[in-house]
Amino acid sequence: MAEELFTEIAPQHDALVCIDSDGCAFDVMDIKHQECFCPATIQVWGLQPISRYVRQAWDYGNLFSVYRGVSRFIELAMVFDWLAEREEVRKLGFKLPNIDSYRAWLKTTPTMSNDAVRKEAEKGDPVMQRVLDWSLECNRRIAEMVHGIPPFPGVCESLQLLSGHADIAIVSATAREALRREWAEHGLIQYVRYVCAQEDGSKKDCIRALSPKYPHGRILMIGDAPGDQAAAHSNGALFYPIRPADEVTSWQEFLDDGLDRFLSGRYAGDAEASYIRRFSACLPDIPPWKTSKQA
Repeated sequence: MAEELFTEIAPQHDALVCIDSDGCAFDVMDIKHQECFCPATIQVWGLQPISRYVRQAWDYGNLFSVYRGVSRFIELAMVFDWLAEREEVRKLGFKLPNIDSYRAWLKTTPTMSNDAVRKEAEKGDPVMQRVLDWSLECNRRIAEMVHGIPPFPGVCESLQLLSGHADIAIVSATAREALRREWAEHGLIQYVRYVCAQEDGSKKDCIRALSPKYPHGRILMIGDAPGDQAAAHSNGALFYPIRPADEVTSWQEFLDDGLDRFLSGRYAGDAEASYIRRFSACLPDIPPWKTSKQA
């Protein structure tokens, strides 16, 4: 997996900056989830009668909560869980598809990717075949819909400044083909040393594979989701958050302060903690349909 992929690539600098793609470098989270993932979920899984509640659950899980940035395969099961809890869905008498075999696969699979799903579907499980059809349909819609979207202001300038002092890695749960296409479309791939994609394992796995190449304290992960923070800290790397709905300001603050602090060794400690506190305040852990009933 990731360890094998990066063995032959030698570092050029003594520092590494890992950058997530969707919602962090590019403003594509809303269009991908609201126009591609969620409609594909409703279509492939036959959820048309409860589409309103599917949209609410999908947006909460993928855009506006602590679960932001989780693998599409995990989010799918979580959305089904939230739908099963909704009183409105029960009153409609709607029967959700049985995805027990898929849940079992999620607990045991070492890698969550289309290839891994395909191998399981080839054993004859119709549920896993449906998962594969769904994921491929998501990719088809993304390839058709998502293009011409530039990076957030500040991203290109940050990469230009970083590239002379640190190696840059894309660390994303997005498929490699989509990452290369999106980063090349806007001339950013030229700054990238490593492309760590969905096929290579989790973000945690990818950072772990790269970590031995760099001194302790010289790896920074820039991301927009709690999972990015966890992937960084579990590997002893630092984390700089891009706050959802405040991305432009976040990148400007990185240019004004975070970038220099990291390169000069002054980011760890109070500076990192301050940025993370503001980031955590942006992402609730209780769905809005539950808090509205409590109010």
